[in-house]
Amino acid sequence: MSITRRLLGKAALGLAGAALLMQGTALAADKPAPFDKPGVKIALVRYLSTGDFFQAYLSGVEAQAKALGVDLRVLDSRQDAALQADMVDQAIALGVQGIIIQHGLTESMKDAAQRAVDAGIKVVAFDVNVENPKIPQIEQSDKDLARLALEQAVKDNGESWKAGYVYVAGIAPLDRRNETWVDVKKKYSGINEVAMFGTLDNPIANSVANQARSVLQAHPDINVMFAPYDEFAKGVKIAVDEAGLNKKIKIYSADISTSDIAAMREPDSAWAATAATNPAVVGQVSVRALAQLLAGEDPGHNVIVPPTLITQKELIDKDIKNMEDLSAKLPQFAHADVAMPAWMPNPNAK
Repeated sequence: MSITRRLLGKAALGLAGAALLMQGTALAADKPAPFDKPGVKIALVRYLSTGDFFQAYLSGVEAQAKALGVDLRVLDSRQDAALQADMVDQAIALGVQGIIIQHGLTESMKDAAQRAVDAGIKVVAFDVNVENPKIPQIEQSDKDLARLALEQAVKDNGESWKAGYVYVAGIAPLDRRNETWVDVKKKYSGINEVAMFGTLDNPIANSVANQARSVLQAHPDINVMFAPYDEFAKGVKIAVDEAGLNKKIKIYSADISTSDIAAMREPDSAWAATAATNPAVVGQVSVRALAQLLAGEDPGHNVIVPPTLITQKELIDKDIKNMEDLSAKLPQFAHADVAMPAWMPNPNAK
């Protein structure tokens, strides 16, 4: 039989097709089950959603879910603890395979999380302690967030100052940050907490501002405000600015957003420093840890995203005006190599 160019062309096409088929099979096998097929459903059940941090966190969840090709359902309780517990049951009824519980109260979420586990659903929890060894805890290393901010406060103000402190008990990240605050006060006996206040009533910043006005009137000798959540810091700054005390008081916080950066960069701003993780990255890590569970992998019980100290001076010196600048000029802020197995798609990859 003579071999013609036509036969050679057909053979080449056949080989190319086989190669493409093999390549496609290999690519499909890159992701483990159940992500090797479409149809995976997960839910994000939220307690807190007000403020830039939580919008950025949601964007990170959405970006990683899209990169994985999963169907994401977002259920927002708007700080209604009973509703959040009900929403876990709603997610179970929707037939999701995984649930991210974002913030909430231990007493209301502990049983709800257990119901999801009992239903065979994989669960991770971000900044809420559901007291369950089967549920990984996604954390921003809250103790380190507080430590970095307070170390800067001591560096700026010395070891002796009068402080106002914004705190609401019962919220896991705030409780962990409070542990560091307690330790720092023990270490530096000259730090005198003269007022503690705080609320999560919406809008949080305005509600805290109302409280801070009264605190500043009652304690005009305060020279440092520790507000370890950026909505708290915004509220304190409103009150400090209104009282004309922005050159007398320095504010130290946790978390960061574009609006926070603008507030810190204002001329003579009282907001001196914050310690933060990128909330979008924390959202991505939350989805990745859940995906590892679904794939039969162990992300670890405590999945910790390391924080970065961000000072007012650094923002001005490096001309950082928004979150995009922050990620570009502080690369450690842009991505956390956490819960990142080789098969996991990176939504930040160019």
